[in-house]
Amino acid sequence: MSITIKETQNPAIIKFEFPDFITKNQSFEFKNIDETKNSPLAQQLFYLPFVKTIYISGNFIAIERFSIVEWVDVQDEVAQQIAEFIDNGGKIILEEESFVKKAPISVYGETTPNPATLKFVVSRLLTKKAVECKNIDQTSASPLAKELFKFPFVKEIFIDENYVSISKYDVATWDEITLELRTFIKQFIENGGTAVDESLIEELPQQNKQQITHFDNLDTTSQQIINILEEYVKPAVAADGGNILFDSYDEKTKNVKVILQGSCNGCPSSTFTLKSGIENMLKNMLNDNEIVVEALNA
Repeated sequence: MSITIKETQNPAIIKFEFPDFITKNQSFEFKNIDETKNSPLAQQLFYLPFVKTIYISGNFIAIERFSIVEWVDVQDEVAQQIAEFIDNGGKIILEEESFVKKAPISVYGETTPNPATLKFVVSRLLTKKAVECKNIDQTSASPLAKELFKFPFVKEIFIDENYVSISKYDVATWDEITLELRTFIKQFIENGGTAVDESLIEELPQQNKQQITHFDNLDTTSQQIINILEEYVKPAVAADGGNILFDSYDEKTKNVKVILQGSCNGCPSSTFTLKSGIENMLKNMLNDNEIVVEALNA
């Protein structure tokens, strides 16, 4: 068993990483030996007097120590003990038997114009309604997003149709984390995990405007703008892992406001796309050279 020792930002916590995932879309935290009934490994580790808390998730085990020792003095022995336990047939987690039949899927990563965002395409429909999560508090409608936010390098998540766009912090490179994320998404879906619960999505006011009941109440120009965005712009930005929503149109100033989501949000080329692409398209198709397009979150 190959285990990699990695430091964390907290000097009291160290991670023991495995080459493969060791849990099925679940995370576990044990604060004492009485809580370890479903983890024989955690139970054994608590016999070490310096172990304070044990976290098991994804492909790693993280251990928080008491201050009676320094990790540099004991981390190799702990890694060896974990490896020997597993090599001898010991169980990390006693998970209940799952009777969900796995349906194999494929997941692959696609680059986007935004270097901070990667698009993971899944060979299965994930949702008919887009959902954007800028932090873990916004993941009530997406169990998949909630689990992905447990990776420390995940910044924002956008899920639509058959893809997941993930924006990262600069602490990691895509070369380091793409395989880990792709494998996690694949296993999560194959094991019956829910990507999006559409009944729990809280739609933005901008999303409501696209619906027929609200669309009919808009002025003619706003309706034309929405139709152009839906037919000509959305397919293009969706191909790059993003989305665009109409926000408002000011008849006096000819100002069109939009919302960018997914890879489009924060993309270095988004300003160029707005001005040279979308703005020019609206000017030509509406025959009005005074139109100005502005992204509220660019």
